[in-house]
Amino acid sequence: MTGAGIATVARQEFRLRIRAGRWKWLLGAFFLVLLGFTVLLRAALSQVSEEDLQFKGTVLYGGLMLFVLGLALLVVPALAAQSVNGDRERGTLATLQVTRLTPAEIALGKFAAAWCTALVFLALTLPLVVYAMTQDGVPFVRVVILTLVLALLLGTTCATSLWWSAVLSRTTTSGVLAYITVFALSVGTLIVFGLASAVTAEKVTETYQNECPPLPPGVSGDQFGCVSGPVSYQTTRARTDRTWWLLAPNPFVVLADAAPQIPDESEDPLEDRMGVRAQDLDPLGQIGRQVRDLRSAPLGESVLVEDDAGNRVEGASVWPTGLAVNVALGALALWLTTRRLRTPTRKLAKGQRVA
Repeated sequence: MTGAGIATVARQEFRLRIRAGRWKWLLGAFFLVLLGFTVLLRAALSQVSEEDLQFKGTVLYGGLMLFVLGLALLVVPALAAQSVNGDRERGTLATLQVTRLTPAEIALGKFAAAWCTALVFLALTLPLVVYAMTQDGVPFVRVVILTLVLALLLGTTCATSLWWSAVLSRTTTSGVLAYITVFALSVGTLIVFGLASAVTAEKVTETYQNECPPLPPGVSGDQFGCVSGPVSYQTTRARTDRTWWLLAPNPFVVLADAAPQIPDESEDPLEDRMGVRAQDLDPLGQIGRQVRDLRSAPLGESVLVEDDAGNRVEGASVWPTGLAVNVALGALALWLTTRRLRTPTRKLAKGQRVA
């Protein structure tokens, strides 16, 4: 396997995309949708006074990144879901397989073309990100980290879509299953997490000290339904500390939890003079803290831990596990795609052509 072989296949894929011409319209539509969302969100934020909401960039950037991820997951699967079986239908895949190109070079070349195209879509968001940074509350390091995480998530989506294209003979079926995979990671993980948390819930006994109000002499608290002393009752508590890993591969969870928390020190320039902190307005940070709380303790218990200085101590991060699962899934998909492209093929699927 050589870099020259991968580049050859990638260049061929790019030429096919450019020759088609449709990708230009897709890029334009993608940017216009993002621009429209940014304008509407900024207009909504402008209705709030400067004293109540000083760091508009924090909300603007967080909402924009979540929207970019959701929109990209609708576009990216189409970039690779028809790459292999589309060439097979046109009779051009066999032409590549009879050359000196290895199956790994063909698979990685097609993956590189799809991923680079996805990165072009991601690059279109940079002007809007720069605008959000001018609205205050968006550290530069946060932009760099989230851009890298977004690029990796888009790469794994391209890899899984490419595998469906290699394993299935019909382009329509591979496209549908590529979107189902995206749905399973983004929405399916939420459903499975909720069901698993309900199944693993446990019954616990809670006790609290009940004090009756002052009563006239000779009047018992039982007459008023008041029982003094310790009172115990049974309740159900979800053990999210056992099921949090089901939620970790969710792309939106990975993106939000990977965002560095905005500093909370009073001397930091991001702190509002009126007491409203940029940290409190950050949608990414709020999602990340909630996910870490789910991992830290059973649902229903207090997970707010403070250090000696009174600052909140965050729970363990979830995004490294989720990102590792996504990257591993993408690597496995590329390996399976390579195996599928090996020649000679011992067994062909029904209706599949060779050339």
